[in-house]
Amino acid sequence: MYVKYMNSNKLFEKILAETPLTKAEAISLLSNETDMVELLSTTYTLRKKYFQKNVRIHILNNSQNGYCPEDCHYCVQAKDSKVPIEKYTKKDEDQILQEAENAYKKGAFRYCMVFSGRGPSKKRVEFLSNVIKKIKANYPIEVCLSPGLISKEDAKLLAESGLDRYNHNLNTSESHYENICTTHTFKDRLDTLSNVNANNIDICSGMIVGMGESDKDIVDVAFKLKEVNVKSIPINFYLHMEGNKLGKLPKVSAEKCCKIVGLFRAIHPTAEIRLAAGREYYLGDMQSMALMAANSLFMNGYLNIKGSDIHDTIGMIERAGFTVDADIDLSNLKESAKTVAALDAFNTSQLELKTKEELYPINA
Repeated sequence: MYVKYMNSNKLFEKILAETPLTKAEAISLLSNETDMVELLSTTYTLRKKYFQKNVRIHILNNSQNGYCPEDCHYCVQAKDSKVPIEKYTKKDEDQILQEAENAYKKGAFRYCMVFSGRGPSKKRVEFLSNVIKKIKANYPIEVCLSPGLISKEDAKLLAESGLDRYNHNLNTSESHYENICTTHTFKDRLDTLSNVNANNIDICSGMIVGMGESDKDIVDVAFKLKEVNVKSIPINFYLHMEGNKLGKLPKVSAEKCCKIVGLFRAIHPTAEIRLAAGREYYLGDMQSMALMAANSLFMNGYLNIKGSDIHDTIGMIERAGFTVDADIDLSNLKESAKTVAALDAFNTSQLELKTKEELYPINA
């Protein structure tokens, strides 16, 4: 059991004062003794201070699916994965530009392009640079890119193209990393973040909860992200699909997940903290509670898994008293039946999980 260095009230006062926590204090926030509602109430003060009641919406475009040489045990696109996904090489420029326009019209604050693989070739970096320039010239939307490991020189080219943000998740702690991947190291991921940081591109990097990590692992990730000046932190939740190498693992409770989101807000008061893959299943009806610490979320889907409907997502945000951060009028979007069909078409490459039981059997 970890030693309590101060009572809860004093620890919450320290969070509100934005005084850095020790690792022991941070770990105590995840303990059974910490009241989840009190923690979220405390972190809400910080969230409101820097982001008011706004919730930023992000939409992912899976620009290349499968054909990955890495063995990330949690990923359905990994070389050892047996999950029956649709594989395709990178989409062409016109497809990507069309999907950027669709994302903007759906109210996305940021458009995120994801490419499977270890990292981009020189030719791929040049292609991406040209596409980013055209997106920025045509749509008032921020662009995030997630193509894997990258050198300092290639990061410089992307910076010159106008890239706003580069996503490269740490996923878990250094001590736990060999349990989820063997084809690259934790240091490889840190080096990529360093190369991106050197070119003044904002960093998006987070973790995946539910891969057998300890509370200490979670805290180690949060502190490491602080060290590398991360501006955006997606918190994903591990979704097992039959054929994943990592296999089925015990599900983290919704209360614990909310505490984890609160922990990240306490350590990163000014960062954009995002509810990402798996939020619907792990948090369920408590997603609105998690928004007391998080200020953004992914909508529509997560690469190969279909997410909640846009109407459900926007409704959940607004019923909780928050406001969607978008540059366009969403009233027609929320009422249009045609939008549902359009969104279903957008997710044709994703594996739809129709029930929670299909994802996690009741007896799992």
